[in-house]
Amino acid sequence: MAIRRLGQILVDMGFVSDEQLELLLEEQAQHPGQLLGRIAEDMGLVTDDQLIQALGEQFGLQTIDIEGFTPPEDAREPITDAMAQLYRVIPLQLIDGVLTLATCDPQNLAMQDELRRFVGHDIRILVATENQILKAIDKFFNEDTESIESIIKELHADNQLAEAASKLAGDGPINLGDVTELVESAPVRKLLNMVLLLAIKDHASDIHLEPFEDEFRIRIKADGVLYEMVPPPRHLAFAITTRVKVMANLDIAERRLPQDGRIELSVGGHPIDLRVSVLPTMFGESVVMRVLDRSVVSLDLNNVGMNEFTMGAFRKVMEKPNGIILVTGPTGSGKTTTLYSALSELNKIEDKLITTEDPVEYDIDGIVQIPIDSDIQVTFASCLRAILRQDPDKILVGEIRDLETAEIAVQASLTGHTVFSTLHTNDAPSTVTRLRDMGIPPFMITATVEAILAQRLVRRICMECREVVEPSGEVLSELKLDAASIEGKQFFRGKGCNSCNNTGYKGRVGLFELMILDDELRDLIMENATTDRLRATAQSKGMVLLRDAGIQFVFEGLTTAEEIVRETILEA
Repeated sequence: MAIRRLGQILVDMGFVSDEQLELLLEEQAQHPGQLLGRIAEDMGLVTDDQLIQALGEQFGLQTIDIEGFTPPEDAREPITDAMAQLYRVIPLQLIDGVLTLATCDPQNLAMQDELRRFVGHDIRILVATENQILKAIDKFFNEDTESIESIIKELHADNQLAEAASKLAGDGPINLGDVTELVESAPVRKLLNMVLLLAIKDHASDIHLEPFEDEFRIRIKADGVLYEMVPPPRHLAFAITTRVKVMANLDIAERRLPQDGRIELSVGGHPIDLRVSVLPTMFGESVVMRVLDRSVVSLDLNNVGMNEFTMGAFRKVMEKPNGIILVTGPTGSGKTTTLYSALSELNKIEDKLITTEDPVEYDIDGIVQIPIDSDIQVTFASCLRAILRQDPDKILVGEIRDLETAEIAVQASLTGHTVFSTLHTNDAPSTVTRLRDMGIPPFMITATVEAILAQRLVRRICMECREVVEPSGEVLSELKLDAASIEGKQFFRGKGCNSCNNTGYKGRVGLFELMILDDELRDLIMENATTDRLRATAQSKGMVLLRDAGIQFVFEGLTTAEEIVRETILEA
């Protein structure tokens, strides 16, 4: 049955007039993605209570007043602090395996399935006001650190669980019934749920589960750096990694081969994709989960961090009717975000945009996106051939990995298409050498490549605890800075506070090095000039090196000198 529109329900219930509904719809059209109910409340047209009544009516759910309510212990036990905060739920009761929850987000239709998977109970949803839910969360679910430590203490003390886990941890044949019982056990589920939810809440990019001989380590990568969590008992390594494999629909009986899968979650009202990689090691299976959270990434070219000069030059080259534009840098340097942002800006009704990616990370309306699947020979090269028969104007090839893909990209460019792609190189000038090494003739490079953008991500100093610091002589020497060049300049660092988890850093900012090929650079490429010569010529035409861009950020107080040394290389 189709769900009735909230606006019509508000009119039918007498909370807003037809004229007010028209105003609301106009306001919503100007702010795509905003919920109509939230807009109506912000404009003062409905109260919290009226909105909840309308949402209850829309989804056929009962409303409830939880003012002064205290969650019973048995119902509270499966819901961790992170779950309550991210899903905005309060447990009401647990009877006959059915957990009743109050929420202020009934429009999050995937919530019941996600929570059912997380807590191992059937879920029943009631609707309460946002104000009441937030007050209850603040009162009963606000101690994340204690929660994860207390869960691990419980696991250490659970002898029955230790015995069951030890029986299954060997290399021999396993009883699938015993495995299922172990991975579905409340403590294992609860620990993994807490790790996942805390990682997502901290905007982590990766979660690492690593078995060693005497310990099982959990590390989370945030802002490009790994942080270790409180390690769980070593004997639970098998149970936790197998639980991940169950969630990712992988073969739990196969422990000798690498496996890849994905877990789709909806957390706090937005979709999260976890890309799971399982790798057998000497002491068990190592698991890495890449967190793809669309809400964290802003696909807007104005937000990627380029300075005005680089941005203007990049936009100009993006608009060219044909040619290859390459974005280079190591894994995790933000290449994909830059390219997606560029494509979002170019996504106009008069142009056909097609991408082929491994994997498709972010879904963009209006762009045809093709996932790579090498198991069935859907490779970059084969996809690119097929794409050219689809009458595209602009094409994104996720990565140029081999000569075949590079050759087809060149042909696509020569036949009037703009091709965007990525390469793994240290800087912009060395990309030319890399293409030559792959087997692309210099005359083909000069005929097709329009621009090369190299980039890195460095951590931002936390603005809550930023302080002036005296730079060490070692760092100044590394950055080739002398007393004259730093006269009147200040260096900063983050002291460490609660806001940045005592790291001194919060968020990241991009460094960019844009090399636009002109006639002189093309002549040098035809002469097989060295990378150093290409770099010097590009610099003389205004190209800012990654390290120089980083030093500028240091002087502006955005990042530290140590970060620039860590992330950029010194050119001769």
